[in-house]
Amino acid sequence: MTGRAGTRGVLAVWTPTRAVLLLCVLKVVTVPGPDVTVDVSVIYHGWYEVLRTGAFPAGDVTWQYPPAAALPVLAPALLPFLAYPTAFAVLVLVCDALVLGLLLRAGARPGARRTGAWLWVAGVPLLGPTVYARYDLMVTAVAVAGLLAGVRRPRVLGALAAFGALLKVWPVLVLVGTAPGRATRRAWSAAVVVAGAMAAAFWLAMPGAFAFLTYQRDRGTEIESLGGVVLQLARWSGWPGWIELRYGSMEFLGPRVELVSALALGLGGAAFGWLLVWRLRARTFAAHTAADAAFTAVLVFTTTSRVISPQYLVWLVGLAAVCLVLPGSRSGLPACLVLAACPVTFLEFPLGFGHVVAGDGTGVALLLVRNGLLVAATVIAAARLWRGTRPVAAPDGAPDEAPETALDEASAGTGGEAGAPVPQPSRSVR
Repeated sequence: MTGRAGTRGVLAVWTPTRAVLLLCVLKVVTVPGPDVTVDVSVIYHGWYEVLRTGAFPAGDVTWQYPPAAALPVLAPALLPFLAYPTAFAVLVLVCDALVLGLLLRAGARPGARRTGAWLWVAGVPLLGPTVYARYDLMVTAVAVAGLLAGVRRPRVLGALAAFGALLKVWPVLVLVGTAPGRATRRAWSAAVVVAGAMAAAFWLAMPGAFAFLTYQRDRGTEIESLGGVVLQLARWSGWPGWIELRYGSMEFLGPRVELVSALALGLGGAAFGWLLVWRLRARTFAAHTAADAAFTAVLVFTTTSRVISPQYLVWLVGLAAVCLVLPGSRSGLPACLVLAACPVTFLEFPLGFGHVVAGDGTGVALLLVRNGLLVAATVIAAARLWRGTRPVAAPDGAPDEAPETALDEASAGTGGEAGAPVPQPSRSVR
């Protein structure tokens, strides 16, 4: 299915699935389990009332976000004729449509694919209404726009990565796979300038802009994380720990919880070290490498985190969709595993969250399946990224490297449109 017929097919699925999500978050349709809309109607709305006074909710430990997170929380003011929760849901819908439009536009280019648009259309509703009751989809839209623009405009990628990082930190990882040389210099310098200017503006204009750093540092092991599964199993063996609502999520407390949290931080540090080694040793950078690397990096840090909230998977769905648009991407299987993890996540939260909190067989099984899929996706994505960026052996007597400008001129030029595929280098590029 190609051309207009393909677009009509995508829209024919996107429209009813998003209508159902809206009906759920507007409580026309009731979903069993915890009320996922409370974060918007109570927490976000409460932050909105504080932020509109010109200050951050610095005394609220649930405010664990960089300063630009104030923008999506305040955004419903753009629709004053709607109640706050309704306006927020409408804005998320707009961002959802924006991502789909970007993926369709990129997929219509010669050599590109529409598979990414289909992944997005399917993945978002499989996560359930939670995805429309958090601002993570808005952040994902920024990251997707940056990666697609960065194929030809690395400065735009850098600027959007910086903006996304000040929304929720993780979008800075979209810079990890930029091609060495001019593309990296342009993207990273733009990111530094934009991040510095925005951070300074928030710091000067609004008190408490960086209080979130303390609250993030003090977070413990959340029950849905890999460490949380270990502690869930330990409860079956008589471990005397318990669960409490802390810092906005259900966390474990008790003996040796701090050790599990420290091990998770250690895994995160090891993940950073692996990414650094990969970056230093990588030689072959194609048009899809930045997207593959971003997807892998976010997978690695999500999987090793002390917290794996259900809405985090929309980050992975968005980045996987970008990978599947670009020809040559090696992220097909990890993307399918992430897609498979989406309905399991919906079963885990909100549908089966009571079982997860109780730590019974059903709850632990759901976590084992969901987290197992994420671990498998992470390992496969990392292995493929490592192999895919090693140089191809050249024939005897031929040079084993191409000039640095071979990819720079294709991916960092000023012409062309965002999302257009670019020629892949025939040899390695440093």
